[in-house]
Amino acid sequence: MDAAKEKIVLTGEMETLLITLYAKAQDNRLANPILGDRMAEDVLGRIDYDFARFTVDVSVVVTSRAKQLDTWTREFLAKHSDATVLHLGCGLDSRVFRVDPPASVRWYDVDQPKVIELRQRLFPARDGCHLIGCSVTDPGWIEDLPTDSPVMVIAEGLLCYLAAADVHRLLARLTSHFHSGEMVFDAFSRLGIRLTRNHPSLQMTGATLRWGLNNPRKLERRVPHLTFATAWYPVASPDLATIANSRYRMACRVMNVVPTLRNLTRLLRYQFSRANTR
Repeated sequence: MDAAKEKIVLTGEMETLLITLYAKAQDNRLANPILGDRMAEDVLGRIDYDFARFTVDVSVVVTSRAKQLDTWTREFLAKHSDATVLHLGCGLDSRVFRVDPPASVRWYDVDQPKVIELRQRLFPARDGCHLIGCSVTDPGWIEDLPTDSPVMVIAEGLLCYLAAADVHRLLARLTSHFHSGEMVFDAFSRLGIRLTRNHPSLQMTGATLRWGLNNPRKLERRVPHLTFATAWYPVASPDLATIANSRYRMACRVMNVVPTLRNLTRLLRYQFSRANTR
């Protein structure tokens, strides 16, 4: 064992952050990476953990998803250079370094205290980036956040682990606290939840998938001021053309033309404003 490496002891939903870190590090080793996250590979190299336990290659879905969320975030910041960004369930993701927001942006990485302590040891400090260690379902952490600018809320690989009532309460707290902004997150359909529960890497962690969403419009009725804007589908990603596995590419093409299969997982983008009083 390398004494210089950080010993990782995580369980359940927190342990799944290592799956996405591993996928991004794997991607960075490719000749033509999708995300090209060099920091992910650096962090991986400083962790003492048996990553060989993750026997299923999930790098394409994870990295193309992360790339699209980065794109949406940059688009938002291009319009709102003084925005607030909430990166919920940030795990060991280096999004703030990949997006590289201007100094005028207030960025908050939010996760469980144990994860935030780990981030502090593995990532360099960055001006304008604040760390909040708590459960996102705790009602108190939002109260002191500034509300004088639009907010971008990013939740990658997070909401699916929450109960439906907790998802609705969390999003409603955000739309009630902030005056306007956007929310972007990934969501399984209910069928996607049932199928993904059997993923070998997920079963290994003991994490439980809970929340699925079939119709993105239904969330508008659950969360005040929220308006569905668009969806993005991994099986339609142009990045698939760079993947050498032709059988995988063919399977994605088939899934993309069958709505039930296309909707198994996707990214959703919502806008909200308190001026919207539907």
